[in-house]
Amino acid sequence: MARFKRILLKLSGESLMGKQGHGIDPERLAEYAEQIKEVHEMGVQIGIVIGGGNIFRGLSGSQKGFDRVKGDQMGMCATVINSLALSSALDAVGVKNKVLTAIRMEPIGEFYTKWRAIEAMEQGLVCIFSAGTGSPYFTTDTGSSLRGVEIEADVMLKGTRVDGIYTADPEKDPTATKFHDITYEEVLARNLKVMDLSAVVMCNDNHLPIYVFNMDVVGNLKKVMEGEEIGTLVHS
Repeated sequence: MARFKRILLKLSGESLMGKQGHGIDPERLAEYAEQIKEVHEMGVQIGIVIGGGNIFRGLSGSQKGFDRVKGDQMGMCATVINSLALSSALDAVGVKNKVLTAIRMEPIGEFYTKWRAIEAMEQGLVCIFSAGTGSPYFTTDTGSSLRGVEIEADVMLKGTRVDGIYTADPEKDPTATKFHDITYEEVLARNLKVMDLSAVVMCNDNHLPIYVFNMDVVGNLKKVMEGEEIGTLVHS
């Protein structure tokens, strides 16, 4: 039995770069598709939000002279590119899926509504939510929190390249220690960089737990769904 019935899986755009350092690594994309397939075959309803940082990040663009609104819109388009790539990879392994966009882009994707998404997931399709919230000044962290709350997910699974939440960045501080679980309040009080502040507050207000784990280790997604404690749970 799967630990959760319906999940919102948040994937990092940067992770899609794999070993390339830019763009989309076909090998990493295929690994993600296989992991999602494993969980889908367990009967889990899956919604996915993927970032666009491997292609363009709106905030960093604005720091280089781009208009912030246009920069964020470029970032939204980057998430659509990644979503289409993931959709294609899922098609290749036989997983039916649907790309929904927060701004109208037919025929690239179907315009998102909560009810279309839930209906599709209940019919066994993996739903990929792209273009963030559809508005500037919001990141895909906030977009994933919003979608997770809207589709009434049991949990947001935040797939990163780190195996949980630490007292400091473990890649920079060798003395950093890992949390098995932590409350939203402590995340905010310690100013831990789990997700954007607005995303954490939204999850807290709507009682959506966040589970942070290392998605780049093949098989980890299934381990999370089987109840193995390999990451960090953020809860009320």
